[in-house]
Order: sequence, then C-alpha cells, then structure tokens
Amino acid sequence: MIKRSGVLLAAGLPLVLALAACGSNGGSTSAGGDSSKPAAKGKIGVILPDTKSSARWESADRKYLEQAFKAAGLQYDIQNAQGDKAQFQTIADQMLTSGVNVLIIVNLDSGTGKAVLDKAKQQGVATIDYDRLTLGGSAKYYVSFDNVAVGKLQGEGLQKCLTDEGKKDAKIVYLNGSPTDNNATLFKQGYDGVLSKVSGYQKVADQSVPDWDNQQAGTIFEQMYTQQGGKIDGVLAANDGLGSAAIAVLKKNGVNGKVPVTGQDATVQGLQNILNGDQCMTVYKAVKKEADAASQLAIALAGGTEGQTTGTIHDPEGNRDVPSVLLQPEAITKDNIKTVVDDGFVTKDELCTGDYADKCAKAGIQ
Repeated sequence: MIKRSGVLLAAGLPLVLALAACGSNGGSTSAGGDSSKPAAKGKIGVILPDTKSSARWESADRKYLEQAFKAAGLQYDIQNAQGDKAQFQTIADQMLTSGVNVLIIVNLDSGTGKAVLDKAKQQGVATIDYDRLTLGGSAKYYVSFDNVAVGKLQGEGLQKCLTDEGKKDAKIVYLNGSPTDNNATLFKQGYDGVLSKVSGYQKVADQSVPDWDNQQAGTIFEQMYTQQGGKIDGVLAANDGLGSAAIAVLKKNGVNGKVPVTGQDATVQGLQNILNGDQCMTVYKAVKKEADAASQLAIALAGGTEGQTTGTIHDPEGNRDVPSVLLQPEAITKDNIKTVVDDGFVTKDELCTGDYADKCAKAGIQ
C-alpha cells in the first residue's frame, strides 16, 4: 500500500508542447524531427507493456508520446513488450546499447522493472516510471494518475448505480487487476475504502485477475456467479476489459443491464457498454495529459536539465519519496459520456457505429 505525500493537482502543469502529426504505428519508431530546426539533444526510449491489458497503450499513449518527441526534434524509440518479461528486458538492453539517455518504462511487474531501471542507472541513463510505479525501483520521476482516486471513483460509481436501482443491501464481487501491478493495489484501496463502509453491502467474492487477462476474468467471474447461485447485485471490475468479461457472463444468463458493472480506461468497448446500459460507469484518464507530462520530463532530462513535478509519492519498498506528476481522473456515465468524444480521446466514428448511432445522439454526441 502506498502512502502519498505532498501531492498537488497537475491541472496547472504547463503543457506547451506543439503537436505534430502521428507517426508510424509499428513496434519501433524513431525520428529526427523538423529538419528546418537544430536537432534537440538526446535520444529517448519508451517500453510499453502490452496490447492485451488495455487498448490505450497503442491507440493513445504511443501516439501522444510520438507527437511530443517529434515536435521537440528528438530521436526516439518506442517498443511494446507484449506482456513478455524476457522481451521487456531484451528491449531495454537494445535501447541502452543504442545510446538512449532517457528511458521511460511501463513495468510488467516491479521485479522486472527494477532490474531494467537499475541497469539504466548504472549506465548513467535517466529513467521515468510511466503510469505504474516500480516498487523498490530507482526511477528519477513517476508520472501517473492518482490511482487511489481512480478506485474511489469506481466505488462511488457502483454505489450510485445501486442506489439508483433502489438497492440499499447488495452482494458485491470484486474483479481486481493483476496482483503484480501496483496500480491494481491502489485501485482496490480506493474502491474498497468506499464500499466497505456502506452498511448493507456484502463483499461475497474478491479475486485478482492475473496479467489483467480478460479471458481469465470471464472464467473467474463465471465461477463467482455460479458459486453465488446468480445472486450478485454489483460487480466492481477494475477496468473496462474485465468489466466486459463479466458482462458477457451476465448476458449469457440474461441479466446484463440488471447488475451494475464498473470499468476504467474509457475504451470504445467500455463506452459502448455504457450506451447499451450494460456497464454503469468507467473512469476516464486523459492519457494525452499523462503522455505530455512524461514527455516534458523526458525532454528536459535529455537536454541535461531537471523537469517540473507536482509532488512526491512514497515507495515503501525502496523507502523513498519519488518526485511525481499525479493527474486527476474523471468518472464517466451515460450522462457525461460526451466528454470523452469532445476531448478527442475517442472519435464519434469509432464509438457511434451501426446501432450505436442513435444511442450516441440520445447521449448528446453529435
């Protein structure tokens, strides 16, 4: 469990990077920027975790990081480990050998992340933990959202959905994120802190999903549903993928839309589940702000200067306070789903396909 200290909101963080067009969607990308201006110093490496746990890593994070590095005229290399810990370390070794002087990682677990961060530090390469804190690690900076606040929004969202249905007493199950992801621990801290205090709520099942694997989540939830004889009133699912897995089981049993399910990441599938009435809420994390904050720090480090942070987060395993930028998440329901489209995080064309066109119009998405 992580104690946060001195954390300030990052809303005032100046995000002034000019954005260029999106680059390649391939596994590794590099660019020298605009040839009309002097090349910026340094080379930045980024290791993304996978494409399985969430679509955001390739659809959003890669795009926004590329835009920022191109605008700064920096060389960069962005690769995805696809959930493979050995590949994660191999990519890191390749990047360090290629001469990156700043390395940004989204760890697959703290053990693998720590090994990479420590090796980079030994070689004089500055490091940034992106989205997930590496416990016991040595990253110079940490950039993420306030993950306890994410969980709190999920707990409050589920409570509101149950209250709206007139349910004061409820049997609730938890589908937690991966046990190796420190963020999942923080999410649970947030939602359990809300739901455990509600009189009349009973937590009847509580299980983590290895590697955020949606297929395993479906199996786990089906077992929960069977063990409870179908008597489940609410599902706290830690992200949209896990939520969709639960919804598939509820749909098979003819009770989708009757059992509130939460989510996170504001994925197209999650938002469509909300439009359908099958999912009661998701948590929107404006990834562009997160990517811009990380890229600003990386660009500063590449040029040999310090970056701007908003506070610190405590790493209990490393017994240190890590300079951090922590951004604020937002709860999304059918009432404000338009926000995600207005921000450009999801396009109308992606969301409002086929039967969803009328549902989008009713939700105010024009």
